[in-house]
Amino acid sequence: MAEEIINRVANSALKTFDLEEIYPEGKRVLFDLKDWLFQELILKERDFRAFVKNHDWSQYKNTFVAVTCSADAIIPSWAFMLVAAELTPYANKVVIGNLETLETAIYQELLGFLDYKQFANAPVIIKGCAEKPIPNSAYAFLIAKLQPIAKSIMFGEACSTVPLYKAKK
Repeated sequence: MAEEIINRVANSALKTFDLEEIYPEGKRVLFDLKDWLFQELILKERDFRAFVKNHDWSQYKNTFVAVTCSADAIIPSWAFMLVAAELTPYANKVVIGNLETLETAIYQELLGFLDYKQFANAPVIIKGCAEKPIPNSAYAFLIAKLQPIAKSIMFGEACSTVPLYKAKK
C-alpha cells in the first residue's frame, strides 16, 4: 500500500511573498526628449514649449512613463518638469530617469502601502523567479519592510531557499 504524500510546505508556517503578484499591469513608456532638441543637442525654449503645447498627451493615458534624454545634451530641470506636468494628468506614474528607475519608483510606492502583519514572527520566503521586470531595489525595499517583523527571511522557492536573515532570540 502506498503512503500518502503530505505537502509539508503547505502545512508549515512559511509565508511566501511574490513581488510579481503586486506588479501593476500597464504599458511602460520611455519618453526621450532628444527628439525635441535642435540637432539633438540644444534645447531652444520657444521650440521646446511649442512641441510640448502641440503634443497629444492623451496617448499616455494609464501608462507608466520614464522621462529621459538619451542625447549628450545639457537639459535644464524645468524642461523635465514641464513634460512631467503634462504627463501627470494621464499617466499612472511619471519619473525622470530610465525604465529601471521607473520600476524602482513603482515598487517603492507599492511596498510602502502594504500591510505586513501576516508576516510577523513568521518565516518568510521572498519568491525568486520572476517573468516581470522586478528591479533588485524592490527586493531591498521588501527586506527593509520584513526584517523588523519576520522570524526569518529566505530567497528562492520553498524547495530551495537561500537564507538571508534570522531574528535573534
